Amino acid sequence: MTSGAPGSDDLTIGELAERSGIPASALRFYERQGLIRSRRTTGNQRRYHRSILRQVAFIRASQTVGIPLSDIGDVLALLPEGTVPTHEFWVRASQCWQDMLNARIKKLQRMRDLFTECIGCGCLSLEQCHLINAGDKLGKLGSGPRRLLKD
Repeated sequence: MTSGAPGSDDLTIGELAERSGIPASALRFYERQGLIRSRRTTGNQRRYHRSILRQVAFIRASQTVGIPLSDIGDVLALLPEGTVPTHEFWVRASQCWQDMLNARIKKLQRMRDLFTECIGCGCLSLEQCHLINAGDKLGKLGSGPRRLLKD
């Protein structure tokens, strides 16, 4: 039961947190980042339209696959205010992020393959490995795992 007027479509932050499974602190953060909106009561309490549940689900699903909040916000900005993400909206968002996700998958596969190769030799030293990095030639390119960070 909501705390708003009878038949109201508004949820308190506690109700939104309970229904979405997202802590109230995260919901306040999403609001500060402009990802979701609330209205304020005369007592300055947040009230969220029930449609925000779908936006929160979209945010969490997007985060789960590694989409940064800034990118999520850019896509949510295309959603007309007061509307919920539809199937078509999710498809368009997925298309927007497809290249980025494919690049991330490719990078993770490369890291997996190089890590497996390294573990296979047993030395566990990328700096001194005579097979992968003879003479530490990768060190001249800068610090960090140069082969793993390669785009």
